[in-house]
Amino acid sequence: MSLGSFIEYLVRERNYSNNTIIAYKNDLNVFKNYCLKEFNHENLNTSNYSFIRSWIVSLVESGLSNRSINRKISVLRSYFNFLLKIGEIDKNPLTNHKPLKEEKKVQVPFSEKEINLLLNGNFFKNDYEGILIKTLIELFYSTGLRLSEVTNLKNLSVDLVNKKIKVLGKRNKERIIPVIDTLVNQLLKYQQSKNEIIRGLKSEFFFVNEKNIKLKNIYVYKVVNSYLNKVSTKSKRSPHMLRHSFATHLLNRGADINSVKELLGHSSLAATQIYTHSSMEKIKSIYKKSHPRN
Repeated sequence: MSLGSFIEYLVRERNYSNNTIIAYKNDLNVFKNYCLKEFNHENLNTSNYSFIRSWIVSLVESGLSNRSINRKISVLRSYFNFLLKIGEIDKNPLTNHKPLKEEKKVQVPFSEKEINLLLNGNFFKNDYEGILIKTLIELFYSTGLRLSEVTNLKNLSVDLVNKKIKVLGKRNKERIIPVIDTLVNQLLKYQQSKNEIIRGLKSEFFFVNEKNIKLKNIYVYKVVNSYLNKVSTKSKRSPHMLRHSFATHLLNRGADINSVKELLGHSSLAATQIYTHSSMEKIKSIYKKSHPRN
């Protein structure tokens, strides 16, 4: 009963997305099954830290990264905090737990040269899908939107007359993103192509395939990866890396970090500060050229 109440709490009070809810359910059920198999313990609510520690060891031995393990333990911590809140338990077994050390990987964004080469080159066909793909890439790079925010974007949220897009982000947090002229022109081109190829009742979603069906995340990921592969040898070529490049290039050109935070839809400045690592070389260069004692 507590697990069901916890999920309802995440949906109603925390406004977590469906994907996050599914991930939480899965992690909790995997741990519950582990306790049943290894310790013949059925009640998730009365699990103690020795069970959790044993699970952590098994996850490490399976080759899972420390980051992924910490995320799973974070789910457990949230669940036990919920039980504490409703009076089901009197102590969180993870109170004194220290997360595993994570290797800090600096993600290298695409260069402005790589982005311009792709968007200004002759890589896209002039048919519906070619225009669609170019629009997607232009949108990711020009706005820093998340993958799910793009695939869930609705027609009513795109206001090209006033050059703005209304985005529903994580936890149903709404934000307004300004749209630059080059993106406005590309979005208009896409709209025209869509109107020509799709007759009858239009979908509520802005981005659809030729059958008027909302785009799937996996499709968008694959086509973005494929086209970025034409201009870059970087190992990570995802929509998220275009978001990463968007933030880094803005900071490189002097954008205020609080403004970048609002554009990205981050709830805290700490989440945005990871992008300052990528722009550090640019900062060092400016410092070296500008400092009077150098």
